[in-house]
Amino acid sequence: MTEPLLMRIAEALERLRPPPATAPQWDSADAFVWHAAPDRLDPVAKVNRVDLSLLLGIDRARDTLLANSIQFARGLPANNALLWGARGMGKSSLVKAVHAAVLAEGLSAKLVEVQREDLPSIGRLLTLLRGAPVRVILFCDDLSFSHDDTHYKSLKAVLDGGVEGRPENVVFYATSNRRHLMPRDMIENERSSAISPSEAVEEKVSLSDRFGLWLGFHPCSQDEYLAMIRGYCDAHGVEIDDATLRAEAIEWQATRGARSGRVAWQYFTDLAGRRGVRV
Repeated sequence: MTEPLLMRIAEALERLRPPPATAPQWDSADAFVWHAAPDRLDPVAKVNRVDLSLLLGIDRARDTLLANSIQFARGLPANNALLWGARGMGKSSLVKAVHAAVLAEGLSAKLVEVQREDLPSIGRLLTLLRGAPVRVILFCDDLSFSHDDTHYKSLKAVLDGGVEGRPENVVFYATSNRRHLMPRDMIENERSSAISPSEAVEEKVSLSDRFGLWLGFHPCSQDEYLAMIRGYCDAHGVEIDDATLRAEAIEWQATRGARSGRVAWQYFTDLAGRRGVRV
């Protein structure tokens, strides 16, 4: 193959390569979403979140994550956090509400959401954020891995940072229904089929150990469920007596087969719609 032909091939490949991501106008928004191919940070005009005071039954997780986030926004040491446990109990809502509370304190921090499927590009995102003049809470919702999933290797760049280390201005928060980010049957299967069972899943299971904070979320009691709904009603001006609320909310919960903060919000949405109240 001649040298001119090789040069043309190299130039064609160079043209096909996507341009490197450019830093956004950080003042344009408080939150951004990372997209890969092409790499970019899109500003979020309005973040979908609820007030921190309306998240009930998760007091310890709320106080711990808020304190950690305020430390980070003030330029002090802070831990990466894994919020794990029961579905619908406000894990992702807490991250967004805590971010709003940090801003309400007069501190500056940007919330950047990255999708699980975009984790292979996270190294490029960290390069972009490393020189940013802002502090960034990097957020990945509903994080989990299957047995043939290698995305967890990309995540180590955030948690450990490799040779360069995690950028001083970045902290990573993730939510998951699984404490070890992997289904239990997968862990047991790899242990039973491996030559060295103790080492078979060490690399994947140890990923969760790299989070400095583990915040557990558990199913709520009926009293907590009803208190959540009453809090939503009071905050949005929906009038309903306690007896009617209790009867309807319990029936709603029974039809869903579950009781959680998400189910409480879904009942409240239905109630507000029936009462003609915009939320």
